[in-house]
Amino acid sequence: MTLVPTSHHAETPLERVQRSFERQGLMQHWGARLQQAVAGHCVITLPYSDKVTQQQGAFHGGAMGALADIAAGYAALTQAPAGSEVVTVEYKINFLASCQGGELRATGRVVKAGKRIIVTSAEVTHIAEDGRETACAVLQQTIMPVHKTYS
Repeated sequence: MTLVPTSHHAETPLERVQRSFERQGLMQHWGARLQQAVAGHCVITLPYSDKVTQQQGAFHGGAMGALADIAAGYAALTQAPAGSEVVTVEYKINFLASCQGGELRATGRVVKAGKRIIVTSAEVTHIAEDGRETACAVLQQTIMPVHKTYS
């Protein structure tokens, strides 16, 4: 049985992103956490673990890329039309530093939200156990809103 809400509560950006984020098997498997989602902005963190490392023990570039892609994509989702989801059309990433331990923080931002595409950017920062921050990667991305196929 599907319950129909009695009020016409419009989802907040955080609620909208949280519902989608919970469906991200990769992020759930890696232990990523949604920290913030407001209009045009999203922050996701990823703790260091052996699930996200490369052969030398540093965070894998693929993990950094996925985290940046998802943070920027969810920033775009906050600007996409109601009833839609978003998919990545392309992204370009520059890796700036290799880091171990602590956690990564990806901050995604909407650069320009159009009707057909949304251009975003993301910065990935390493936060060491002592609180020191190091820029790890920067990403630029093109997103396309698509019809949402789940409820």
